[in-house]
Amino acid sequence: MPTLQFYVPDDVADALRARAEERGVPLSSFLGEIVVRHLRRDWPEAWVDTAAAAWDEWRPPEGPADGGDEG
Repeated sequence: MPTLQFYVPDDVADALRARAEERGVPLSSFLGEIVVRHLRRDWPEAWVDTAAAAWDEWRPPEGPADGGDEG
């Protein structure tokens, strides 16, 4: 597996290390996961199914038809 090297500002590096630590994974694994997610071309099928179902169930809020105040 190739090794990649890149540079980020110190505050970004600190934030990345903290996020990796929160997840309990090595920094290199965390960064690899971010890159893979970014490069993925298709939405996960489960996400598409969930979003489509939510869209089908969505209804606009009830209120005055003219958008004016009641009263």
